[in-house]
Amino acid sequence: MVDVDKVFKSGFIAIIGQTNVGKSTFLNQLLGSKVAIVSEKVQTTRRRITGIKNLPDAQLIFIDTPGIHEATILLNKYMVQGTLKAFKEVDLILFMVDITQAKQGEVDKGDQYVLSTLARVKAPVFLLINKIDLVPKTNILPVIEAYDQLFPFKEIVPLSALTGDRIALILQIIAQHLPTGPRYFPEHMITDQAQEFWLSELIREKVIDLTKQELPYTTAVIVEKVEEKEGGLIYIAAIIYVEKDSQKGIIIGQGGRMLKEIGQRARRDIEGLLGAKVFLDLWVKMKRDWRKDPVFLAQLGLT
Repeated sequence: MVDVDKVFKSGFIAIIGQTNVGKSTFLNQLLGSKVAIVSEKVQTTRRRITGIKNLPDAQLIFIDTPGIHEATILLNKYMVQGTLKAFKEVDLILFMVDITQAKQGEVDKGDQYVLSTLARVKAPVFLLINKIDLVPKTNILPVIEAYDQLFPFKEIVPLSALTGDRIALILQIIAQHLPTGPRYFPEHMITDQAQEFWLSELIREKVIDLTKQELPYTTAVIVEKVEEKEGGLIYIAAIIYVEKDSQKGIIIGQGGRMLKEIGQRARRDIEGLLGAKVFLDLWVKMKRDWRKDPVFLAQLGLT
């Protein structure tokens, strides 16, 4: 229950940075629940994902954005455009960097590009230096000094998204910088994304994990049907799209073994999410050059 004598704060916070710096892991850690898929491969996040953190006297609405990079393919251009749009809609920006990729006394060129996009942003920007659990403590200060000279950050916080080190401190500091405002979402909500989106993301995560380096980022998943059957069983039909016939063979695997493994792993996660038994019906289809097709990208919710 919120103390009526306290000022209630709320606001929108964008989590930005290059691909694979740990933004999705950070968001999941903040919320204490998995709302964004995580992979060692870059550009896993394709859409702006909203996560909601409810505190006794504040509501923090986080937007996990796709990694910022100089895009050439239409899919990647849409991803970056979505991120840049977020800059105009938020009260605070968290810029995350990977300390394991930083050189002593230098700012990574990719991070310089990201910072150049923030030149005219009015919202305060925090620098979050992630993965400090993977480097000696003596490496942290030179990185702080290098980035601090390049941009007027409101706060600089080293952290580990994986272990949760300093997550509580970051939440506290964020709340201090937010304006007074209403509770935009009910207290029980942790995300505003539709159920079909999360189901498709869980399936896509398993495709990414299991195909390793065999399959580039040419897969998309669309959930066609979610239906409750007699006895409480949930029937889910989904299509995994690829760009080439040869990629269908990779996902299906010899004797259908890869597709079966993808389905089994995704079903376990979905059953945990829904709290019910699930029958997951997966199909693989080829849609040539879908990443360049604006109509298909709109169907995925990327435009």
